[in-house]
Amino acid sequence: MKTIFFILSFLVTDLGAVAQTWMKKYDRVNSFNCGLAAVRKDGKYGYVNEEGKVIVPLIYDEARAFSENRGAVELDGKWGFVDSNGNVFIKPRYADVYSFHEGMAVVAVGDEYGFIDSTGKISIPLSYSYAGSFSFGLAPVCNKKGLWGYINKEGKEVIPFRFNYATPFNESIARVVVGGLRYSIGLDGNVITGE
Repeated sequence: MKTIFFILSFLVTDLGAVAQTWMKKYDRVNSFNCGLAAVRKDGKYGYVNEEGKVIVPLIYDEARAFSENRGAVELDGKWGFVDSNGNVFIKPRYADVYSFHEGMAVVAVGDEYGFIDSTGKISIPLSYSYAGSFSFGLAPVCNKKGLWGYINKEGKEVIPFRFNYATPFNESIARVVVGGLRYSIGLDGNVITGE
Protein backbone atom coordinates (compact mmCIF):
# COMPACT_ATOMS: atom_id res chain seq x y z
CA MET A 1 0.00 0.00 0.00
CA LYS A 2 2.85 2.39 0.86
CA THR A 3 4.43 1.64 -2.51
CA ILE A 4 1.26 2.56 -4.40
CA PHE A 5 0.90 5.76 -2.39
CA PHE A 6 4.55 6.65 -3.10
CA ILE A 7 4.14 6.03 -6.84
CA LEU A 8 0.91 8.05 -6.98
CA SER A 9 2.52 10.90 -5.01
CA PHE A 10 5.45 10.91 -7.41
CA LEU A 11 3.19 10.95 -10.48
CA VAL A 12 1.00 13.76 -9.14
CA THR A 13 4.07 15.81 -8.19
CA ASP A 14 5.69 15.12 -11.56
CA LEU A 15 2.54 16.06 -13.51
CA GLY A 16 2.18 19.23 -11.43
CA ALA A 17 5.77 20.17 -12.25
CA VAL A 18 5.11 19.67 -15.98
CA ALA A 19 2.03 21.89 -15.78
CA GLN A 20 3.96 24.56 -13.90
CA THR A 21 6.77 24.46 -16.47
CA TRP A 22 4.59 25.57 -19.38
CA MET A 23 2.74 28.07 -17.18
CA LYS A 24 6.01 29.86 -16.41
CA LYS A 25 6.25 30.93 -20.07
CA TYR A 26 3.36 33.34 -19.57
CA ASP A 27 2.85 36.57 -17.65
CA ARG A 28 -0.68 35.46 -16.80
CA VAL A 29 -2.67 32.21 -16.95
CA ASN A 30 -6.42 32.41 -16.33
CA SER A 31 -8.72 29.60 -15.20
CA PHE A 32 -9.70 26.82 -17.59
CA ASN A 33 -13.20 26.83 -19.09
CA CYS A 34 -14.29 24.46 -21.85
CA GLY A 35 -10.76 22.98 -21.70
CA LEU A 36 -9.01 26.27 -22.56
CA ALA A 37 -7.42 29.07 -20.55
CA ALA A 38 -6.61 32.60 -21.66
CA VAL A 39 -2.89 33.34 -21.35
CA ARG A 40 -0.89 36.55 -21.71
CA LYS A 41 2.69 37.09 -22.78
CA ASP A 42 4.28 40.43 -23.64
CA GLY A 43 0.86 42.12 -23.48
CA LYS A 44 -0.85 39.77 -25.97
CA TYR A 45 -3.49 37.14 -25.22
CA GLY A 46 -4.39 33.78 -26.68
CA TYR A 47 -5.64 30.43 -25.38
CA VAL A 48 -3.93 27.18 -24.42
CA ASN A 49 -5.30 23.73 -23.67
CA GLU A 50 -4.66 21.88 -20.40
CA GLU A 51 -1.36 20.52 -21.72
CA GLY A 52 -0.14 24.04 -22.48
CA LYS A 53 -0.49 23.74 -26.26
CA VAL A 54 -1.41 27.04 -27.91
CA ILE A 55 -4.84 26.68 -29.54
CA VAL A 56 -5.53 30.37 -30.26
CA PRO A 57 -2.40 32.41 -31.08
CA LEU A 58 -1.35 35.19 -28.70
CA ILE A 59 -2.33 38.10 -30.96
CA TYR A 60 -5.21 39.67 -29.01
CA ASP A 61 -5.22 42.69 -26.69
CA GLU A 62 -7.61 40.97 -24.26
CA ALA A 63 -9.29 37.57 -23.90
CA ARG A 64 -12.15 36.46 -21.67
CA ALA A 65 -13.02 33.02 -20.33
CA PHE A 66 -14.52 30.50 -22.73
CA SER A 67 -18.23 29.74 -22.43
CA GLU A 68 -20.23 27.39 -24.64
CA ASN A 69 -17.04 26.68 -26.64
CA ARG A 70 -16.44 30.32 -27.57
CA GLY A 71 -14.07 32.90 -26.15
CA ALA A 72 -14.43 36.67 -26.41
CA VAL A 73 -11.33 38.41 -27.77
CA GLU A 74 -10.41 42.06 -28.29
CA LEU A 75 -8.23 43.38 -31.09
CA ASP A 76 -7.62 47.08 -31.71
CA GLY A 77 -10.53 48.10 -29.47
CA LYS A 78 -13.09 45.78 -31.10
CA TRP A 79 -14.48 42.52 -29.72
CA GLY A 80 -15.30 39.24 -31.42
CA PHE A 81 -15.21 35.51 -30.68
CA VAL A 82 -12.95 32.54 -31.36
CA ASP A 83 -14.02 28.91 -31.10
CA SER A 84 -12.41 26.07 -29.17
CA ASN A 85 -10.61 24.84 -32.31
CA GLY A 86 -8.77 28.15 -32.65
CA ASN A 87 -10.88 29.51 -35.50
CA VAL A 88 -12.23 33.05 -35.63
CA PHE A 89 -15.97 32.65 -35.08
CA ILE A 90 -16.86 36.35 -35.27
CA LYS A 91 -14.23 38.80 -36.45
CA PRO A 92 -13.68 41.58 -33.85
CA ARG A 93 -16.18 44.30 -34.74
CA TYR A 94 -18.22 45.03 -31.59
CA ALA A 95 -17.63 47.74 -28.96
CA ASP A 96 -18.28 45.11 -26.27
CA VAL A 97 -19.41 41.49 -25.93
CA TYR A 98 -20.25 39.13 -23.08
CA SER A 99 -19.83 35.38 -22.93
CA PHE A 100 -22.40 33.07 -24.46
CA HIS A 101 -25.13 31.88 -22.09
CA GLU A 102 -28.00 29.67 -23.20
CA GLY A 103 -26.88 30.04 -26.82
CA MET A 104 -26.97 33.86 -26.77
CA ALA A 105 -24.33 36.54 -26.23
CA VAL A 106 -24.66 40.24 -25.50
CA VAL A 107 -23.03 42.48 -28.13
CA ALA A 108 -22.76 46.25 -28.40
CA VAL A 109 -22.19 48.75 -31.18
CA GLY A 110 -21.57 52.17 -29.73
CA ASP A 111 -23.95 52.56 -26.79
CA GLU A 112 -26.56 50.11 -28.09
CA TYR A 113 -26.80 46.54 -26.83
CA GLY A 114 -28.50 43.49 -28.25
CA PHE A 115 -27.90 39.76 -28.68
CA ILE A 116 -26.42 37.33 -31.17
CA ASP A 117 -27.31 33.65 -31.33
CA SER A 118 -24.96 30.66 -31.48
CA THR A 119 -24.56 31.09 -35.26
CA GLY A 120 -23.36 34.69 -34.83
CA LYS A 121 -26.55 36.20 -36.27
CA ILE A 122 -28.13 39.18 -34.50
CA SER A 123 -31.24 37.65 -32.96
CA ILE A 124 -32.38 40.56 -30.75
CA PRO A 125 -31.74 44.03 -32.24
CA LEU A 126 -29.21 46.36 -30.65
CA SER A 127 -31.78 48.70 -29.16
CA TYR A 128 -31.01 48.69 -25.43
CA SER A 129 -28.85 51.01 -23.30
CA TYR A 130 -27.42 48.00 -21.51
CA ALA A 131 -28.03 44.24 -21.27
CA GLY A 132 -27.10 41.27 -19.11
CA SER A 133 -26.72 37.60 -19.95
CA PHE A 134 -29.54 35.11 -20.38
CA SER A 135 -30.37 32.69 -17.58
CA PHE A 136 -33.56 30.69 -17.16
CA GLY A 137 -34.60 31.97 -20.60
CA LEU A 138 -34.62 35.62 -19.50
CA ALA A 139 -32.14 38.50 -19.79
CA PRO A 140 -32.14 41.83 -17.96
CA VAL A 141 -32.11 44.81 -20.34
CA CYS A 142 -32.17 48.56 -19.82
CA ASN A 143 -34.38 50.67 -22.09
CA LYS A 144 -33.63 54.19 -23.34
CA LYS A 145 -35.51 55.66 -20.35
CA GLY A 146 -33.04 54.00 -17.97
CA LEU A 147 -35.47 51.40 -16.66
CA TRP A 148 -34.67 47.71 -16.46
CA GLY A 149 -36.91 44.77 -17.30
CA TYR A 150 -36.52 41.23 -18.63
CA ILE A 151 -36.93 39.84 -22.14
CA ASN A 152 -37.09 36.30 -23.48
CA LYS A 153 -35.00 34.87 -26.33
CA GLU A 154 -37.48 36.19 -28.89
CA GLY A 155 -36.91 39.72 -27.56
CA LYS A 156 -40.38 39.95 -26.02
CA GLU A 157 -40.83 41.82 -22.73
CA VAL A 158 -41.66 39.28 -20.02
CA ILE A 159 -41.09 41.28 -16.84
CA PRO A 160 -41.97 44.98 -17.34
CA PHE A 161 -39.44 47.80 -17.35
CA ARG A 162 -39.87 49.11 -13.82
CA PHE A 163 -36.52 48.62 -12.09
CA ASN A 164 -33.63 51.05 -11.59
CA TYR A 165 -31.25 48.10 -11.94
CA ALA A 166 -31.58 44.34 -12.49
CA THR A 167 -29.23 41.35 -12.51
CA PRO A 168 -29.43 38.04 -14.39
CA PHE A 169 -31.28 35.24 -12.61
CA ASN A 170 -29.29 32.88 -10.43
CA GLU A 171 -31.09 29.80 -9.09
CA SER A 172 -34.41 31.33 -10.25
CA ILE A 173 -33.84 34.54 -8.28
CA ALA A 174 -32.68 37.95 -9.53
CA ARG A 175 -31.67 41.07 -7.63
CA VAL A 176 -33.36 44.34 -8.57
CA VAL A 177 -33.31 47.92 -7.32
CA VAL A 178 -36.40 50.15 -7.14
CA GLY A 179 -36.19 53.63 -5.65
CA GLY A 180 -32.88 52.85 -3.97
CA LEU A 181 -34.23 49.70 -2.28
CA ARG A 182 -32.97 46.23 -3.16
CA TYR A 183 -35.30 43.29 -3.72
CA SER A 184 -35.16 39.68 -4.86
CA ILE A 185 -37.65 38.64 -7.51
CA GLY A 186 -38.72 35.30 -8.95
CA LEU A 187 -39.03 34.31 -12.60
CA ASP A 188 -42.55 35.76 -12.64
CA GLY A 189 -41.22 39.19 -11.62
CA ASN A 190 -42.90 39.13 -8.22
CA VAL A 191 -40.95 40.26 -5.16
CA ILE A 192 -39.70 37.42 -2.96
CA THR A 193 -37.78 39.45 -0.36
CA GLY A 194 -36.70 42.99 0.33
CA GLU A 195 -33.39 44.01 1.85
